[in-house]
Amino acid sequence: MKVLIVDDEQLARNELHYLLKENVLINEIDEANGVMMADQKVNANQPDLVFLDIKLDDGNRMALARRWKKLPQPPAIVFATAYDNYAVDAFNEAAVDYILKPFDPECINEAVARVAKIRGTADQAENVAEQAAWQNPRLSITIDDKTMVIQKRDVMYIETQGDYTHLHLRNDKLLISRQTLTSIAQLLNPRHFMRIHRGFIVNLDEIDEMQPSFNHTYELTLKDGSKISVSRSYVAKTKKAIGLQ
Repeated sequence: MKVLIVDDEQLARNELHYLLKENVLINEIDEANGVMMADQKVNANQPDLVFLDIKLDDGNRMALARRWKKLPQPPAIVFATAYDNYAVDAFNEAAVDYILKPFDPECINEAVARVAKIRGTADQAENVAEQAAWQNPRLSITIDDKTMVIQKRDVMYIETQGDYTHLHLRNDKLLISRQTLTSIAQLLNPRHFMRIHRGFIVNLDEIDEMQPSFNHTYELTLKDGSKISVSRSYVAKTKKAIGLQ
C-alpha cells in the first residue's frame, strides 16, 4: 500500500513515518508539507492512503479532501491532528478515521488495516488478522497450566528440542513450552524474526556477527554471545535479511 503523510510540522511527519514503516501492509511512504505539494503528489502518485493534518497553514484541508473524492481513484483519508473538534467535519468528508496526536501505534495500525479492508486486494483482506498479530509487541506462551506474556523484543532466539520449544530471552531467561515452533513463528513479524534452520528462529536485531562455518554453512553470534548455525538452505535468505550480498 502506498501512503502519503501530509503535515506542515517536520517532527509530526517524522513520528508518523517511523510508526508506519514497521507496518507490513505498507510498501511506500511519501511526505508533503502543505496543500499544494500534497495535491501534486496525490495526482502524480495516486497513493492508497493519505494521513492528512486537519490544520495546514497554506490552504483548506477540507476543500482538498473534497477535491480528492472526485478523482477516478481517490485515496482513503485519515485525518491526523491534535484537535478533536473537527471530527464531524472530517467524517462528513468521508474520512476513514480520525486520529489524535500524540499518535498511538495501535490506532495507526488499526487505521491502516481498515483501509486495507476497504480498498483491499484479496491478499490484504485475508491477511489483516495476521498483520495485526505481527504488530502486537507481546507474545503469549503456554507453559504447563499457565500463560506467560513476554515482549517479543526480549526474545533472542527460539529452538525446538524434541517435543518442546525453548525460547531464549534476554538476561539468560529460558521458557520451555509445548507450543510448536511453527505456531509461534506465525505471530512474529518476519522483518524482525527469521527461521535460519528447520529448528531455529532468530531475532534479526540481536545478530552481532555472521561467519562461515563448515560444509557451506554459517554461524551467527548474537549480542549475548550465543552461537547458532545457519543451515545451507537458509544461508542466502539470512544474508539478505542482514544486508549482505
